[in-house]
Amino acid sequence: MARMAKSGAAAVSRLTWRRSFRKYWMLYCMLIPGVLWYLLFKYLPMGGIVIAFQKYPPFSGLQGIFNSKWVGLKNFEKFFKSVYAARLIRNSLVISLKKLVVCFPASIILAILLNAIPGVRYKKTIQTVSYLPHFLSTVVVCSIVRTVTSTDGGIINVIIKAFGGEPIFFIGSNDYFQSVLVVTELWKTIGWNSIVYLAAMTGIDPELYEAATVDGADWYHKIFHVTLPAIAPIVSLMFILRCGELLNAGFEQVFLLYSPSVYQTADIIDTYVYREGLVNLNYSYSTAVNLFKSVVAMVLVLGSNFFAKKLGQEGIW
Repeated sequence: MARMAKSGAAAVSRLTWRRSFRKYWMLYCMLIPGVLWYLLFKYLPMGGIVIAFQKYPPFSGLQGIFNSKWVGLKNFEKFFKSVYAARLIRNSLVISLKKLVVCFPASIILAILLNAIPGVRYKKTIQTVSYLPHFLSTVVVCSIVRTVTSTDGGIINVIIKAFGGEPIFFIGSNDYFQSVLVVTELWKTIGWNSIVYLAAMTGIDPELYEAATVDGADWYHKIFHVTLPAIAPIVSLMFILRCGELLNAGFEQVFLLYSPSVYQTADIIDTYVYREGLVNLNYSYSTAVNLFKSVVAMVLVLGSNFFAKKLGQEGIW
């Protein structure tokens, strides 16, 4: 009986899918470019991961993947035994954690404040101003940062000198470089990331706020007892996804701002992979380092998803 029920359910599912496809075939056709993009640029290149376990000679093309000598885990051993491993992992984690601690709650706070603004005109103005940096390319943003923090006429150092201080080369100092990255990331992403939470807040029943007002709750209590519990599933989901990027400290941003003088605090896994892979042509070694980062990211996503469910929140799956 159970087998018959399963076969019947499968038949109904196939029939439903066929009806859906006949009815919405144009929408399904619109999925084709996106699916092809993911297949060509996300899944097909995964076959190249095999060179992390080989001694792949440069410029050997596709044939080299099949003919290269297998070396097992030697490329991974080489990385973990190198003098750079600890520094790269530490810098990647520290920069990502600083961005997470500052930028993640800041987007939620901005969304809550925007949701509390009564005037539509003021709300839209603030939203527009906060969203604009997201549409600037990282190259433009880093150029702005270099100009603003320059010791030769940069506005920040002009203010410092006006108060009697000495100019500071922010992006050339190990003491300030990571702070510059965090502030830049906050300015660029806070408005755009708040969209998700604002969208979640639109689904909150207004009667909950009215009931809280009747019970004598002020805006502070409404936030903690109505707004935050209502958007908790979205916050949990976004946090899980962000945890998967803990070793992704922002390659473009770091690459465009760092220099050898700040390698001690600025050099991350991605910039090291770039130098070893594209500059020094150590393809197998750089692939192994990047594969390590990807495995850690997968473990972090699985772990954060597991603990989120244990805490009663919704996970990714």
